[in-house]
Amino acid sequence: MPLPPRWVRRLLLAPGVVLLAVAVVTTVPVWVLLALAVSPFVPGRLRPLRLLWIGAVFLVWDAAALIALFGLWLASGFGWRKRSPAFQRAHYVLAGRFLQVLFWQARWTLRLSIDVVGTDPDTALPGRPELVLCRHAGPGDSFILIHALVNWFHREPRIVLKESLQWDPAIDVLLNRLPNRFIAPGGDGRDSVTAQIGHLATGLDDDDAFVIFPEGGNFTPKRRLRAIARLRALGLERMALRAERMRHVLAPQPGGLLAALDAAPDAGVIFVAHTGLDRMLTVTDVWRELPMDKRIVMRFWSVPPEEVPTGRQERIDWLFDWWSRIDAWIAANRDGVGTDAGAGPDRSAAGPA
Repeated sequence: MPLPPRWVRRLLLAPGVVLLAVAVVTTVPVWVLLALAVSPFVPGRLRPLRLLWIGAVFLVWDAAALIALFGLWLASGFGWRKRSPAFQRAHYVLAGRFLQVLFWQARWTLRLSIDVVGTDPDTALPGRPELVLCRHAGPGDSFILIHALVNWFHREPRIVLKESLQWDPAIDVLLNRLPNRFIAPGGDGRDSVTAQIGHLATGLDDDDAFVIFPEGGNFTPKRRLRAIARLRALGLERMALRAERMRHVLAPQPGGLLAALDAAPDAGVIFVAHTGLDRMLTVTDVWRELPMDKRIVMRFWSVPPEEVPTGRQERIDWLFDWWSRIDAWIAANRDGVGTDAGAGPDRSAAGPA
């Protein structure tokens, strides 16, 4: 379904979410009674009630974020100064606070914990901008990564995202006010996309983190096969063979990384892998797992800028080397029993231990 114009999203979708949140909150006793009545007939521990709670919390969270963003818009002179450094910082602070609330609820409702292991951005590249490359799999991995960057490592992310995420009004309003890029599938061509990514990565300062997901979408077995077939269709047999050996990730698309490296040659590179939610690929998977009782492990690897290859083909091979390493790490840790599992602090609550 095509994304509606921005004025429709602002005048209809955003107020609609607020009104829907009010309606759900005022009728929540009825929904709770219905969920409790159904629960004995559904396997699992109070799954309907948990699902109702998760949905209601996210809806109210979205509506509260929209109201706060509207307040910032008024305070900035009806949007006149919303791009000023002070209001940009205010939007990052607001994002951090709302992500803290979201993860507090996730910990309480879903019994999630997050372990961070490896060399994190706090200690690896202090005072330098970063290019953050993350695998993409499972629900919520983008939220987890941005939560970590904003609240634990005090970075200001610039993110490359799918255009369809603008269907969520709070994400739409917040991220369009900050330096981010929503990319449409297909778009105006691959050259246009890489040009947008290069522009976004230009002018990074010492607390910025440029975030990109080189796979271009969440991992699924079908997408993995399509990515391999695409490489073969382009005549890239050697890369296709390498992609076939990677079982848990999609073949990375190097164009965005190459554009970002050219635009930010002084930035370090952070590779991020995670495991814990990657087997939940559909809504049915999520429903079956409730309550999740999941332990998410995030692994950071840091590469200083002087160790980044300079040639185009060398950079592509380097990216595939790292993605093979991430694939091997996932294979060793996806069940929570690998060498990295449990090696770092639990950061599911307030932040670093």
